[in-house]
Amino acid sequence: MQEEQELPKGWEVAKLDIIMTPVRGIAFPKEVKAHAPAEGYLACLRTTNVQKKVEWDDLWFVPKKFAKREDQLIKHLDILISTANSYELVGKVAQVHEIPYPSTLGAFISLLRVKSPFDAKFYYHYLSSSTVQESIRAFASTTTNLSNVSTGKLATLDVIVPPLPEQRRIVAKLEELFSRLDAGVAAVRQSQQLLKRYRQSVLHAAVTGALTSAWRTAHPAPAETGAALLARIRAERRAQWEAAQQAKNGGQLPLNGAWKNKYQEPAAVDTTELPELPEGWVWASMRELGEVRLGRQRAPQHHDGPYMRPYLRVANVYEDRFDLRDVKEMNFTPEEYEIYSLRENDILLNEGQSLELVGRPALYRNEVPGACFTNTLVRYRVCQQLLPKYALSVFRSYLHTGTFQKIASWTTSIAHLGADRFANLHFPLAPLAEQAEIVAEAERRLSTIDALELTLAAELKRAERLRQSLLHRAFTGRLVPQDATDEPAGELLGRLTPQPPLQKRGGAKAAAAAGAAEAPAAGEGKRRGRPRKVAAAADGAAPEVAEAPLPVGTQTTLGF
Repeated sequence: MQEEQELPKGWEVAKLDIIMTPVRGIAFPKEVKAHAPAEGYLACLRTTNVQKKVEWDDLWFVPKKFAKREDQLIKHLDILISTANSYELVGKVAQVHEIPYPSTLGAFISLLRVKSPFDAKFYYHYLSSSTVQESIRAFASTTTNLSNVSTGKLATLDVIVPPLPEQRRIVAKLEELFSRLDAGVAAVRQSQQLLKRYRQSVLHAAVTGALTSAWRTAHPAPAETGAALLARIRAERRAQWEAAQQAKNGGQLPLNGAWKNKYQEPAAVDTTELPELPEGWVWASMRELGEVRLGRQRAPQHHDGPYMRPYLRVANVYEDRFDLRDVKEMNFTPEEYEIYSLRENDILLNEGQSLELVGRPALYRNEVPGACFTNTLVRYRVCQQLLPKYALSVFRSYLHTGTFQKIASWTTSIAHLGADRFANLHFPLAPLAEQAEIVAEAERRLSTIDALELTLAAELKRAERLRQSLLHRAFTGRLVPQDATDEPAGELLGRLTPQPPLQKRGGAKAAAAAGAAEAPAAGEGKRRGRPRKVAAAADGAAPEVAEAPLPVGTQTTLGF
């Protein structure tokens, strides 16, 4: 809630609807929306377009007939406010400074149109301050995952009213200070992008051999080349298969050994279009170097049972880290647990995800003991001759170079990595000693990048705190000097708002009648006759309140 403190001299407090007009967004059937401009259509802004500024990409377009009133068309300096969103984002505001298409707004946002002569930029800054944002959220009605603020409640929000010249001085000072602050923020964000590209180049260098070229010069004859290592992996893979067959049959297998011919060697990788690797390296397939497993599907019958276990899903797996704030449980029988359990050094990759994030990998370090995983993830369990951290470096490089995107199947909204497609993907196998060197050198460089990114993130938070500090100073009268010649806000509001009548004949009854009447909007004349009834809005929007007639010769006043 807003702090209660003494107002600067000449300032007043008014209800929001005295200063600006709230306008609800439009409702329309989902099937009428289009994704490109067309004759007879309006751009329709949504919550996704209300960021720190209005973003005009990812627009919907709807037939203009659904904007039934002129005030539902967006105008210059309108303030857009998210009125249906998560609790943290409801009340978020952005101001319109350009209108590339004739536009309206969807049902989850509203607009606040500042009335003349008040300064629209001043009230945009005011509404974006953290104190006012908290007050708006306090109005919200919240369900499980959605908070809603009605325009009716917004209209009752208390807002400050400085003298008009002071509003303009505050805006000018804020814009001056924010331009310098924004330049600093832009420099930090540019540095973040440079670090992002440097991270990608480190990972790319790791899996192409560029990172260890000097090391190879100093170690020209590895004890075991990549080709020799791959041959050993293949031999051990076959030996494990034969041992498993013998165990399955109780050791009773034909003596002629014909059963061994049933073993299927993984297909070799087609290297025709693959780049040349450093000397001593070799191309292999994911299937040759480890076990690929898709997780178990969620289903209602698994939601409870005697073997409830934690499981990880795509929402938990980020690049080289896990988000464990929301780990769910599901029933896995002992047999299922044997198949879908996670072991330390398993690598989990996003199987179903947006196209740019499909394949996002993280190395499991037993963060959730006894955990399993769902079919939104692929588990890769490396063989003993492959370092898990080296495999992770390869997967992170594939994420950033688009390799995973190229093999993914995707629809409009989601891409699938595919366990089989992933298993057949190529993998640059370096000698074991060089794998260890790659991991050490990559970790050294990436840890430096991580530290710099933390520093830059802290700078952005500091910039936001400074921004809010400036807004607080502005709206407590401490940012710009006051001018004794400014017309006080009370006088301004008095001129714009009808004054109360002098009480004459009629006494209490006349006063009661005047107090019960609605004040006309600024600039409108008084109405006579019977009051109009309030009609319910067809689209569920808050109804507009009809004006009640004023007794002849009486007026109402704004109460502070």
